[in-house]
Amino acid sequence: MNTESVVEFLGNVPLLQKLPSSSLKKIAQVVVSKRYGKGEYVIREEQAWDGCYFIFSGEAQVSGPDEDENRSEFLLKQYDYFGHGISAHVHSADIIATSELTCLVLPRDHCRLLQTNSIWQSDQEVDKCSLVERILHLDPLELNIFRGITLPDAPIFGKVFGGQFMGQALAAASKTVDFRKIVHSFHSYFLLVGDIDIPIIYQVHRIRDGNNFATRRVDAIQKGNIIFILMASFQKEQQGFDHQESAMPSAPDPDTLLSLEELRERRITDPQLPRSYRNKVATANFIPWPIEIRFCEPSNSTNQTKSPPRLRYWFRAKGKLSDDQTLHRCVVAFASDLIFASISLNPHRRKGLRSAALSLDHAMWFHRPLRADDWLLFVIVSPTAHMTRGFVTGEMFNRKGELVVSLTQEALLREARPPKPSVTSKL
Repeated sequence: MNTESVVEFLGNVPLLQKLPSSSLKKIAQVVVSKRYGKGEYVIREEQAWDGCYFIFSGEAQVSGPDEDENRSEFLLKQYDYFGHGISAHVHSADIIATSELTCLVLPRDHCRLLQTNSIWQSDQEVDKCSLVERILHLDPLELNIFRGITLPDAPIFGKVFGGQFMGQALAAASKTVDFRKIVHSFHSYFLLVGDIDIPIIYQVHRIRDGNNFATRRVDAIQKGNIIFILMASFQKEQQGFDHQESAMPSAPDPDTLLSLEELRERRITDPQLPRSYRNKVATANFIPWPIEIRFCEPSNSTNQTKSPPRLRYWFRAKGKLSDDQTLHRCVVAFASDLIFASISLNPHRRKGLRSAALSLDHAMWFHRPLRADDWLLFVIVSPTAHMTRGFVTGEMFNRKGELVVSLTQEALLREARPPKPSVTSKL
């Protein structure tokens, strides 16, 4: 039995979907293969507990005292497991192979690897992780089904933030793929507005598993309706050709620029800005984002000032993230939607304009490994807007000038209609 088949198998065991990739790597290294013939006892009742068993191939039956019960409920098949969570240190029933059977056994001394509170880190509880990790945390419910929530301190805009959909859906897809395969692209569509007050169910469809590539589709569901879909492709790391035509534009060092919080404080007191705008900024409910953003060209523009359809800013996650490359790509997907599609509105802004923007689709290509907790330069251009749709493209560079991500988005852009005057009875 080779390591690749073990790793692929472990990614399909429901119990293990909650584990970070670091734990899965360790489990793959220490599991022991055991084979049994048809009719042979795998374990006996009262036998000393020796670890957790995962059925790699074949079938087994749990023998019970009541033979009238539906025995199909006690039939164990591939990806089933037993011996986990035993507190009495002995097995409570006989388990007999009903065919040629192969089990992978995680020895009891290593069963602590099954204990984790975070899907991203094995040695840290969820509430101790950075805010963006907590936002992207999911609870596995069944095989291929996960639950996400909107935290009170997560970015919200009256609805579930689009970046949260992408980050959580990508996390769900990643938990069903061989951990050696990392997402290299995804395409997503926003179908309905998400409700921030109820959980989101993510159902993963395993479209394809190849030697080097895997494809997943994820449906985000609320109230029985699919409200968001994502298609993602994953690839095992391979050596190949390498070139880069895109050059990172010159940009100030991020450490010399103002943070969003500092910029907000300056705008509140800036006499060059309209008083009504300053008062609006001062009284708005301000919840700091889990992503730090620093604009390359801070200006006195407001959301009603006409400007070119382009923007450059540095961003990074607040706090230290684990080394899981999947997490870093999920965080970048999350952050990419904070300030992106709205750049299409820049040439159309004017005093008194009230606009509404809704994301329609979003696609990303990850070219190179990256760290979301180190500065990335986001270069955004909106080449066109027509009718009610605005289109934006983006490139992300690390501090060494390497192009790490390319992305596009289309959004619905509309001038908000003034509220209808209330009807007064003439009687």
